[in-house]
Amino acid sequence: MFDLDVLTAAVAAHACVARVVIAAHDGSSPREVGAAMVVWGDGQSGTIGGGALEHEATLRARAMLAGGGLRLDREALGPKLGQCCGGAVTVLTEVYDAATLPAPQEDVIARAVDGREMPLAVKRLLDQARGQGVLPVTQLLQGWMVEPVARPNRQLWVWGAGHVGRALVAVMAPLPGVAVTWVDMAADRFPAEVPANVTPLWATDPALLVDHAPKTAEHLILTYSHALDLDLCHRLLSHGFSACGLIGSATKWARFRSRLAALGHPPGVIARIDCPIGDPSLGKHPQAIAVGVASAFLRQAKTTASRQESAG
Repeated sequence: MFDLDVLTAAVAAHACVARVVIAAHDGSSPREVGAAMVVWGDGQSGTIGGGALEHEATLRARAMLAGGGLRLDREALGPKLGQCCGGAVTVLTEVYDAATLPAPQEDVIARAVDGREMPLAVKRLLDQARGQGVLPVTQLLQGWMVEPVARPNRQLWVWGAGHVGRALVAVMAPLPGVAVTWVDMAADRFPAEVPANVTPLWATDPALLVDHAPKTAEHLILTYSHALDLDLCHRLLSHGFSACGLIGSATKWARFRSRLAALGHPPGVIARIDCPIGDPSLGKHPQAIAVGVASAFLRQAKTTASRQESAG
């Protein structure tokens, strides 16, 4: 998908950047169609993978910054770049500045890469997106590159900006399709810089912010205070959520279950909260906890997608 927020932020920071995207591939490829990176004079973000493939693409992108425009290159990974994938990758490189950024209201970005007029097949895809809300898959179609604009499809609320909270946000924020709301009790609890798709919120009593969370949001509770953790669990069980995880031991969770039951929550409802979070076999280091939580978060997305495909 076309991450317009990332591109816009890069243009704001560097004035002129090149976006490199895998437009198509034959055989094996280090990354999927739609994988992209943004390149500027002395840096880059994102990856198209492949080592030598990415290196060549980065050099080509930097060489284009002064002149602008776009180009399409087909790279044979084995014969040309000496890679073991064995396939051929088509890479699209485009230069953007403030004047050439796509309109933010667009849901699909389609543009010619060889100068030809828009073919009927692309017009049909755009009509379906605008009229029926059916977004196309990323593809190079009859000389046109078609990419749906990336929109967050998962709302994650992280409660607590301590060591584990910071490790979690660092791991979760780069994941595609995720918008993170990060909550604590004061602005100075957060690091000086947070990722673009992370919204920090603070209140003297953070639990009061539960009412502002979408009922479809997912939550991770890991504050400095057991009393605040319990209050958040209580309020979220009453408010509603898609998923909720709580940091803690089995002993902590046993006490919380008892107290939540005393507050009127049935056992089956309380069981919707996952505690402890992460993978205990990885250890208790903040980054280890973050890796375990992120793994479960990604598996949940796969499970949900599989259920939706089966239902369809």
